Amino acid sequence: MSYLPIEQYKKAWIFRHKDLPVSEDDLQQIKPLTEARAEQVWSQQISTQCNHPGLFGADDWANKNQTWLETDNWQQIWESDDPSLPALLAEHLQWDDQTVVWFCYSSEHVIETRWDVFRRNWKNFLFFDDGPILIGRKRKQVVQFNQTGNYRIGNRK
Repeated sequence: MSYLPIEQYKKAWIFRHKDLPVSEDDLQQIKPLTEARAEQVWSQQISTQCNHPGLFGADDWANKNQTWLETDNWQQIWESDDPSLPALLAEHLQWDDQTVVWFCYSSEHVIETRWDVFRRNWKNFLFFDDGPILIGRKRKQVVQFNQTGNYRIGNRK
């Protein structure tokens, strides 16, 4: 089994927060990965050397300056009533609604969903903002969110 039932996911409260309700349909499409599957996705897509965004090494694509194109702020929009993605992020990620995305908090903590589900519920994912990376299956565009309230967009090689 690759997924944990959302009821067994220890951080599921981020999707049940009273101020940011997630529809039942979307909740069914938010799939926390088992630890083994999360580690597999992390090592294939993010890093074989480290287990957390704060530990990237010189050989990790996420630690290379040429990966990153631009930085902008996510926190102001997150704190507003506007449900839209930050504009720069939305412009950078012109993905099909059905694109499988992974929101990677660490090697043991990855959530899989579809792009349309993430777009509608992006604020919920950012209750934990210590460097998570958003990637799409077979997509080169990436986004990393930081506790400073900023995010950066880029392209994996």
